[in-house]
Amino acid sequence: MPPRIRSRLLFASLLSLLRATAAEVLIADFEGPDYGNWTVTGNAFGKGPARGTLPEQAPVTGFRGQGLVNTYLNGDKTTGTLTSPEIELNHRYLSFLIGGGAEEGKTCVNVLVEDKVVRTATGREDETLSTLTFDLGDYAGKKARIQIVDDVTGGWGHILVDHFVLSDTAATPPFFQQPINTETLYEESYRPQFHFTAQKGWLNDPNGLAFFGGEYHLFFQHNPKGTQWGNMTWGHAVSTNLLEWNQLEHALHPDAFGTMFSGSAVVDWKNTGGFQTGKEPALVAFYTAAGDTSPESKGKPFTQCLAYSNDRGRTWKKYDKNPILGNLGEGDRDPKVFWHEPSHHWVMPLYIGEKDPSKLNKEGKPVTRNVCLFYTSTDLKQWTFASKFGEELFECPGFVELPIDGGTRGSKWVLWGASGDYWVGRFDGKVFTPEAPKKKADFGSNFYAAQAFDDLPDHRVILVGWLQGGKYPGMPFNQQMGFPVELSLQSTADGPRLIKWPISEIRQLFTSVQHEELKQPFPAGTQTLSGTNRELADLEVEFIPGSAKSVVLDLRGNRFEWNAASGEVTAFGRKVPAPLGSRALGRRSEFRRPWGPDYEPWERSVRLRFLIDRTSIELFVNGGTAAASYCFVPRTLPTNTLSVEGGDLARCRFTLRELKSAWKY
Repeated sequence: MPPRIRSRLLFASLLSLLRATAAEVLIADFEGPDYGNWTVTGNAFGKGPARGTLPEQAPVTGFRGQGLVNTYLNGDKTTGTLTSPEIELNHRYLSFLIGGGAEEGKTCVNVLVEDKVVRTATGREDETLSTLTFDLGDYAGKKARIQIVDDVTGGWGHILVDHFVLSDTAATPPFFQQPINTETLYEESYRPQFHFTAQKGWLNDPNGLAFFGGEYHLFFQHNPKGTQWGNMTWGHAVSTNLLEWNQLEHALHPDAFGTMFSGSAVVDWKNTGGFQTGKEPALVAFYTAAGDTSPESKGKPFTQCLAYSNDRGRTWKKYDKNPILGNLGEGDRDPKVFWHEPSHHWVMPLYIGEKDPSKLNKEGKPVTRNVCLFYTSTDLKQWTFASKFGEELFECPGFVELPIDGGTRGSKWVLWGASGDYWVGRFDGKVFTPEAPKKKADFGSNFYAAQAFDDLPDHRVILVGWLQGGKYPGMPFNQQMGFPVELSLQSTADGPRLIKWPISEIRQLFTSVQHEELKQPFPAGTQTLSGTNRELADLEVEFIPGSAKSVVLDLRGNRFEWNAASGEVTAFGRKVPAPLGSRALGRRSEFRRPWGPDYEPWERSVRLRFLIDRTSIELFVNGGTAAASYCFVPRTLPTNTLSVEGGDLARCRFTLRELKSAWKY
């Protein structure tokens, strides 16, 4: 290469390097033996940066070089702050690496301008650091300080930070962690308005459904420190009508036995456990202590434990002789305790992952079989093995006795697992014997881990499930519960079938009711259902197909297609049985004419009911003989249409009930 060209290339390379340097300023890389001129308080940060993973800590990855800020010093028990000297904000973006705990304001990185926090971010309960960028353009030319905070002593009570850089280019899309605004809480764009959600943080399985003192108690799997699964704690909310919920202080926190996995709660009316201290009976909760799911419980197994409350669930004390059941298998969990009056004892169905030595996997190890064991007790503390259910059942067992045809044909017991699939049979206090093959209860994409209120004074059995897998972009919460449904059994040619129907309390949310019967016959084509441009709706549609080959309802951009040939509704890639029903099958409805009695179904019709919230739709077919639950992210305005294809629809009518928000009392 000629010398002149070589010189030009060298000059261009140096110029490029100078420009890059001018556009990027390294604030701190934590490669030195100490923190230099940063100010340290407390004991979490030690004398200087850590060199990777600390003792007893899971492997830390994703940091640059050899050093980083790691406050897992002596475990999660230490706290403190690390604050930079003043820096001039002469570049728009501040990028850095962050990991560790996810508790807002307590395991975080803050940017302070004039001693006020203007940007903040937490980790994601992950020991792998990832890049995060703040946009500080609003504060150009001002001086700021960076503050790293560890103010948590429990699980995930540490923060991981490395490599602060100011730059004119964002390393990742700028991040802004929206603080919780109590004035606008429950009004967020993707917040469900008549389904339960936690104020903030992750939510999954409903736990401990119990009724006492005029209150419905809903406990739930909860991560109060972040919007992803982890750090399982029992959240707690109460309601007087199953619609309007008041979230209380968390009931059960992780401890040395593990994080708090699913379970149940009972009112010990007869004080069989001896926990009562006042005039009112104690509430007793049963939960799985999930060993080895937190640093404090490292190496410990799953066990079953007990806690009790003597102030209507406001405060809880864990039993000092926990666990009440030691480890029994692979991930044994989810105790569902109830009183069996004919036997005068308590019963506990419990999920167990049981090793089957007769079946080996590809590695030659025993296959794990999912089973449900039954235990009994007279005092809630000592439990005796009673029986093993012989069929495959995976986690979160539910077990209730239900009337058949309103009690006119006696009752049967219903056992289900987390998927909602169920068996109907008989129970003698120790052994459950199914009398028919397993059936499916929910045909949608998002129903899981349901539990029931089964000790209500009005003798209803009310089910609440978790609508798993929903998306709530930019929200301070994650996940929602399904709307409460009443359970019953109805006689069919195939034996008793489980019926699910929204609780009648939903009428308290109705703000308007519109009933309309479309012209007969209704020709092939598309029509917007009048009045259905409502964000929150309870919509019932009934039709007699006639020559129509398909009927399509487009609800907020989601397609529900009924096919005449298959007798099914297809939605979200799933099929839901929806055959032509008779008046005798699934008579339930919320149809009400303003001038007459309750609705009477047409003969040989299809009846579909949709509960439409901001981010979910729940479908009930033919009076609840089939159900399906779906979550979605809204893509269109709340306009709903009806399309008929392949022929005329003989008859069609609908009732639309607009709903108000349950959060606006």
